[in-house]
Amino acid sequence: MSDMVHVIAVITTNPGQRATVLEMFNANVPAVLAEDGCIEYGATVDVPNAGPFQTPYGEDTFVVVEKWASMAALGAHAAAPHMQAYGAQTKDMLADRKIHIMQNA
Repeated sequence: MSDMVHVIAVITTNPGQRATVLEMFNANVPAVLAEDGCIEYGATVDVPNAGPFQTPYGEDTFVVVEKWASMAALGAHAAAPHMQAYGAQTKDMLADRKIHIMQNA
């Protein structure tokens, strides 16, 4: 799986919008998991009171952890109609979005 890519997407919503965006995100997850080349795809949030070594993202941020079989699979994912619809639905609720595309070291 040397072509596999990892994606860490840090999504920050406008204040108070995270729950709404996560609801829309989670409704889209089954369609994403069904895509060719999708290995892992899910949203994560801070663990409350995880201790002094934690650097929390905060109450308006969630992090999407993804694994894809290849850059081609990730590209197809980005262009998929359900992702275009999700993006259009949520764009006005987002304050920031950072996408990190990584490979095995």
